[in-house]
Amino acid sequence: MEELQSALKGNGLTLSNLPEKGRCLLTTGDFHPGEVIISQEPYVCVPNKSPVESRCDRCFTTSNLKKCSGCHVVWYCGSTCQKLDWQLHRLECEALSRLDKDRRKCVTPSIRLMVKLYFRRKLQSEKVIPTTATDNYNLVEALVSHMPDIDEKQLVLYAQMANLVNFILQQPDINIKEIAENFSKFACNAHTICDSELIPLGTGLYPVISIINHSCLPNSVLVFEGRLAVIRAVQHIPQGAEVSISYIDTTGSTMTRQKALKEQYLFTCSCPRCIKLGQSDDIQESAVLEGYRCKDEGCNGFLLRNSDDKGFICQQCGCVRDKEEIRKIASEVKSMSEKALMSLSSGNQLEAVSMHQTIEKLQRKLCHPFSISLMQTREKVLKILMELQNWREALAYCKLTIPVYQRVYPGFHPLLGLQYYTCGKLEWFLGDTEDAIKSVTKAMDILRVTHSTNTPFMRDLLMKLEEAHAEASHKLSCKDE
Repeated sequence: MEELQSALKGNGLTLSNLPEKGRCLLTTGDFHPGEVIISQEPYVCVPNKSPVESRCDRCFTTSNLKKCSGCHVVWYCGSTCQKLDWQLHRLECEALSRLDKDRRKCVTPSIRLMVKLYFRRKLQSEKVIPTTATDNYNLVEALVSHMPDIDEKQLVLYAQMANLVNFILQQPDINIKEIAENFSKFACNAHTICDSELIPLGTGLYPVISIINHSCLPNSVLVFEGRLAVIRAVQHIPQGAEVSISYIDTTGSTMTRQKALKEQYLFTCSCPRCIKLGQSDDIQESAVLEGYRCKDEGCNGFLLRNSDDKGFICQQCGCVRDKEEIRKIASEVKSMSEKALMSLSSGNQLEAVSMHQTIEKLQRKLCHPFSISLMQTREKVLKILMELQNWREALAYCKLTIPVYQRVYPGFHPLLGLQYYTCGKLEWFLGDTEDAIKSVTKAMDILRVTHSTNTPFMRDLLMKLEEAHAEASHKLSCKDE
């Protein structure tokens, strides 16, 4: 790993080992908000598989696609992407072409990612594709698999997937146990590649980025510029500090976050937020984010179970909510949610939005105003209303989510910036130019740190802000006349 250390040194970083955490990246200099800490191209990546749209295997676009005439699995947007990908896809194409139609249907993105991993290793060992300090199979071998912590059911699944990969590769020197272990490495180390608006596009393996540990209060953020993974500082990071990102959505309570991390990544987080588990502040935060509201609508207090376990008592005003009353409303929410999901699955958006609005009304009676589940229902309503082009009502729901976003996300979080942007777009579309300028400016203040200002998305956002300013000036001059 000396070559890697040397490469990291040029980025102001060093590879280290910490007790209880293992490998990590420490800074050897200061980083300030918005600065790039490190970036990496994927060792291998694949686009998501969708029944409604395909993506170019190289750049992930959905435009001007043509299916590979050899394997009939992979798509490209043109000769440029196909040529750039050809060294690796040539081997994959030959392997996939040997499969019958039924087996070809079983080739999921995860299977393709593994097949590409072994073909890339082969090409690098044959020196067809060059290796560098940050681009070589040794970095994949060094990743943690957590195999001893995996349950038997998951091990059986990995073994079945490994057998399919082995059948596709047809390389006698490949070890099936190693393939299964690499699937476990994918589960713990692969990253979801997203566009600038955090919409998932595919999956990639970034072995150096994977060294960076998780924190529920991270000092950095991972974003993607095309396939390039970019880590940017979101706060001042002093020399000698550990670089951290968030592996999960950190909006939930400590117990919810710990459960998600244990199930997906097989470790227990001990970040500054998680070590407060069970303390009074943590109990209060959990009750607000995932608990019930006071029955006095004018009170924003949080509820805890009373001593006889027959109800919940407001910690602010002392009002008691009956356990049976809460159970009844929760049952209505569950029943209505199942019906709403069926309506949405059948494509009946008008019925689905109406049902979700009913759910939202029930949750307002049940949940604390800063409840995560209430926020998520409002996000569903917002999404459907935007698809129905009901802009005015969509804006009302978008504004309802902002205070919760402000509470659950740190100041420089891309999701908060993108929610301001959504709000601004709706306001501008509805002619509320002054409000739109305020919302888009708030979005810019956050996203210039998390996304930089040089990406096409950010240039487009800056142009929209300038147009909004011009429109506001024009309206003002017309009033003066």
